[in-house]
Amino acid sequence: MKWTLVLFFCIAVARAMVIDDDYDNSETPDAECTFVLLNILFNVPQVGSHRPDGSATHTERRPTSVGTNRLKSRFNPQPTPSTARSRVIHDTEHQDDGGCKHFNEDWGVLCPNGCELRTGLLKEEQSIQPVIDDLKLKVSNLSQFTNTIHVYVDRVDYEMQQRQAQHSGNNRIVDSYNAELEDSFVLIKDKIERTLPLTIRLMRSLVDSLKTKLQNLEQAVQTQSLYCKDPCTVTCNIPVVSGKECNDIYEKGGRTSQLYLIRPHSQATPYKVYCDMTTNQGGWALIQNRQDGSVDFGRSWDAYKNGFGNIAFDVGKGFCDTPGEYWLGNDRISYLTKLKNTELLFEMQDWESNKLIAGYNKFMVQNEVNKYRLLVSGYFGTAGNTLMEGAKTLYGKNRTMTIHQNMMFSTYDRDNDGWEPGDTTKQCAKEDGGGWWYNRCHASNPNGRYYWNGNYTKQMAKHGTDDGIVWMDWKGSWYSMKKISMKIRPVFTNYPGVGAEQIPQATLDKL
Repeated sequence: MKWTLVLFFCIAVARAMVIDDDYDNSETPDAECTFVLLNILFNVPQVGSHRPDGSATHTERRPTSVGTNRLKSRFNPQPTPSTARSRVIHDTEHQDDGGCKHFNEDWGVLCPNGCELRTGLLKEEQSIQPVIDDLKLKVSNLSQFTNTIHVYVDRVDYEMQQRQAQHSGNNRIVDSYNAELEDSFVLIKDKIERTLPLTIRLMRSLVDSLKTKLQNLEQAVQTQSLYCKDPCTVTCNIPVVSGKECNDIYEKGGRTSQLYLIRPHSQATPYKVYCDMTTNQGGWALIQNRQDGSVDFGRSWDAYKNGFGNIAFDVGKGFCDTPGEYWLGNDRISYLTKLKNTELLFEMQDWESNKLIAGYNKFMVQNEVNKYRLLVSGYFGTAGNTLMEGAKTLYGKNRTMTIHQNMMFSTYDRDNDGWEPGDTTKQCAKEDGGGWWYNRCHASNPNGRYYWNGNYTKQMAKHGTDDGIVWMDWKGSWYSMKKISMKIRPVFTNYPGVGAEQIPQATLDKL
């Protein structure tokens, strides 16, 4: 077994020697080494197998040619040693430059020892070392990269743990929402299946009831439309007594307050008017009346020109002794004030049944050409002189803007007030609910909107303004009267207003 291992070792070294380009091929100890080993293994006799006695010589014998052809194919044969050397065999050792020792080659060539291996390795070191250094660098880089990967993996693992916790929390929230949604669905389903049909039945019943009421209202509207198809007419019996105006009728014996027929001049068509024959010795023609809000006074210029409303009613006495809400008409009022010097009386009542008056012993309204301009003088009464002096609760310019004296008549479609004429966004008649002798805008507003119970607010007003039946000197801007009326008659000596300033005759002649 020992010799077998030696054989394999020699063969390996011999192959390494052949491969090395720097190996000297002239010295082939591996071939002889192989030959010696073959002789040992196969008992082939060889020269010098015993030591001579020193003086004798021996004949050199070459090894048998067993396997020499095969060996020559790979190793070059060693030259035959000289006779001199073959005769003298010295048992000495030789040392090469590398420090390796060899026995005398006459005794045969031994297998390569460790020194020869070292020499071979040193030759290979120069080419192997750069490869080793490169491998070390790559291993170092790989180690660093591996550490980086480990750190990254640790971070990813930590992040995954955090995400997993969030995911779990989100799943719990979703589960909770799903549970709530399922509960809501069950509740809705229950309402749809139980409550909703009942509600639908109730709604249908309500709709049917509303339909019935709507049909009744439609029938009422149709009935009212048929009733109002023709202009409203007073069906009262007209008294036999008549005259130019109410004072003329009073002087002719008409002493009952009711509806009368008057004819101011012979060419005019007679028309109806309510005559007050009891207040302050009678003879008053009622030109305006508000008492229950039954008539809308937010009318056009033509409506105020010709007059509108209900003159009087019969309440069961057989004649029309109860006045209605109406405006006599600007043309008629203007003509009546030109017949003679005319006085004006306002009578008003609040919602607590308190009563006040305001009178002017001279009252005139110019014709339509002059836009029914207002002229008054000679105030008397208890309610306050709003037409001539404006609202006494205001001062300076603000008070001046509420004076109605010498103002022209205005309606929502004919702007003649003193508040920036021509500007359609600044019209008193539009904001204050009726036609009147507006300035900027009023201290009194008898033709305004009718408000029940007196007090009202900006939120209740259509335009946020004081558009009620206002007399500012008595109740202020945000109180609407329950009743107010305007009455005129020719001036006569028995009335307390006599003796006040007279309207010039020259002015009367121009009207």
